[in-house]
Amino acid sequence: MASLRKTGMQDLDAVLELHRKVAKRPGGLARLATEIDRDLVQQFLGRAIDGGVTFVAESDDGAIQGEIHAVSPGIFCFSHVLTDLTIAVDPDAQSKGLGRQLFEAFMREVTDNRPEIDRVELIARESNSRALAFYESLGFNIEGVFKQRIRNVDGSLESDIPMAWLRNDET
Repeated sequence: MASLRKTGMQDLDAVLELHRKVAKRPGGLARLATEIDRDLVQQFLGRAIDGGVTFVAESDDGAIQGEIHAVSPGIFCFSHVLTDLTIAVDPDAQSKGLGRQLFEAFMREVTDNRPEIDRVELIARESNSRALAFYESLGFNIEGVFKQRIRNVDGSLESDIPMAWLRNDET
């Protein structure tokens, strides 16, 4: 089992490489590997460290095998929201419970230490039924459909599924 800790800027290069590796797999991340650069990762890590939530999973040898983050939009009317939730798990470490371990740590941080956060948002491709079921098992609910929002590498279009976890969800 990997060890988890909060992400720091010292993880920038390892997180960059992880995101590029995951993005090389079809449906791995929304961005193509060629669209992920140091500036992008520095920006989202900085925002997540400063006002969001972010964790990495390290193997015994210190390699980053997974990363999860969400950020605050940074304006008052959304001060109760974490959005743009992204999880990246090294393809060699997938299907071993690491994604669940990262997500559970993330959600524990929100529920235990971030009482001002009432909503966590993410978006998943409609074709990623495994991810949709996983997110639902963690308490996220489907909130709609963004029709034909995703352009796949082959030119086809598919829908994005917005999901949210609500602290005081009655459903």
